[in-house]
Amino acid sequence: MGRIFISAAHGGREGGRIDPGSVAGGTTEAREMILLRDLIVIELRGAGFEVLSVPDDLSAAQTINWINSRDRSGDVAIEIHADAARNPSVRGASVFYITNNDERRKHADLLLLGLLRRVPQLPNRGVKPDTESGLGRLAFCRQVAIPSIYLQVGFLSNPEDRALLQNRRLDFAQGIADGLTSWSRIIDPGSTPPQTTYPVINIKINGQNYAEQGILVNGNAYIPVDLVDLLRIDLSKSPNVRRINYRQVVYIKAVELREFNVSVGWDGATRTVILRSNLAICPGQIDLVMSHGNTSEAQLSSFLNQNNGNALTQFPDLPKFYREEGTTEGVNYDIAFCQMCIETGFLRFGGDIKPEQNNFAGLGTVGGGAEAASFTNTRIGVRAHIQHLKAYASLEPLVQEVVDPRFRFVTRGIAPLINQLSGRWSADTEYGEKLMAMVKRLYESAQLM
Repeated sequence: MGRIFISAAHGGREGGRIDPGSVAGGTTEAREMILLRDLIVIELRGAGFEVLSVPDDLSAAQTINWINSRDRSGDVAIEIHADAARNPSVRGASVFYITNNDERRKHADLLLLGLLRRVPQLPNRGVKPDTESGLGRLAFCRQVAIPSIYLQVGFLSNPEDRALLQNRRLDFAQGIADGLTSWSRIIDPGSTPPQTTYPVINIKINGQNYAEQGILVNGNAYIPVDLVDLLRIDLSKSPNVRRINYRQVVYIKAVELREFNVSVGWDGATRTVILRSNLAICPGQIDLVMSHGNTSEAQLSSFLNQNNGNALTQFPDLPKFYREEGTTEGVNYDIAFCQMCIETGFLRFGGDIKPEQNNFAGLGTVGGGAEAASFTNTRIGVRAHIQHLKAYASLEPLVQEVVDPRFRFVTRGIAPLINQLSGRWSADTEYGEKLMAMVKRLYESAQLM
């Protein structure tokens, strides 16, 4: 029988300090997940499983290395988290799996079903590919060598989820243990093959079939490293990209090429991994705030509708205004539009800012007022957003009359790149990574990468 690795999120040292994770309601994510993890371990061991509990003082990278140095065929790994949101009404459980892996998606369904059966009061936020996470990729899903899943048991920032977790912790543990039991038995039903043999898969790049085949490892597509060289991708500075040796050939996990602006898809009917590298976007300019947008108005509208079918009911001209205002000031309207999607939840709002304020970027007022800024109409709200981005990214004067109430307070030109908005536009130190992930989602939706 395969073993189960389980990690409680946070608690280790990140950036030279102890990382508590989310903090809300007088508790921390690290504390709540450690308590939950300990109960899950007891349940699994009582069911006869061998469980390896990741030490709590390890960083995220050390956690992955710890698992990879001990794993063996038939093992599985899970990391449990509690999410947090600025809007305290957001709640529910979700499970993330490595994108384009249908097998792992089915495993994620088992885990979520096990939890919700025991705690039916917990809203179901569904199973999702890791590309839909805030960071656009989850290292635990991608860099752990054995099958791995990332479980968010609820929102610590929501009083109802927090009360459920603290008052019914045993039910949470039993539900997660049920899901892990089912998953582990699928991965290792008890028979060990005499020799590891991976099924072969086809490879298509830029619409053409590639002569050499790849392999499928634990439901993940791997491609020969020679193809990476052909794509002129330098992996020397990417030690975390998964590599394996199989029959004297080095293979790498295909999905990791997304970090090099290569689109990675999967056709289950023909068992083909589909790569697309002929980008319409210059890789060196994708994170420049002061640059050209690449999408059409229709592509922006389509992306918004894919994520919120009612998004354009109240703001039908929003894509048009972002393209026009961004182009006028020389700001990449794709970046601004994606930032709007993050700040408003794809125009769902739901926080302190109301739709009628026409504030699409969480802009504040002057003097520390209780409410965020309000603008007379949609176009002016977009213009203020564009101007605020330009203030951060450029020393050039505005083309239009200033409408951004905080334009004069920004140190001009301090953040020309997306990642430099972290800790400035938002206190979130991962804000830039989340914005970059959203831009890539937009470009994939528009088939530009």
